[in-house]
Amino acid sequence: MDQRTYPRVILFSSGSCPWCSAAKNYLRQKGVRVREVRVDKDPQAAQDMVRMTGQKSVPVLLIGRAKIVGFDKQKIDRLLKLRKN
Repeated sequence: MDQRTYPRVILFSSGSCPWCSAAKNYLRQKGVRVREVRVDKDPQAAQDMVRMTGQKSVPVLLIGRAKIVGFDKQKIDRLLKLRKN
């Protein structure tokens, strides 16, 4: 198995968001460790997300210093240099 090192990946999500689940599952299938931050359970995290990104909706991914709003496979693949399967 490929033992690549990826930048830190943080996923701001909520339990009722299907796109959040899809993003988390996609990254895990690719072998990328994801730190999930549930903004529906942590009001301070929600405020932090808005302060950092200007976004109030989820999912928001932080990959290293890059910010992705929504589940955008192309941007995720490009930032993490993931191969297409």
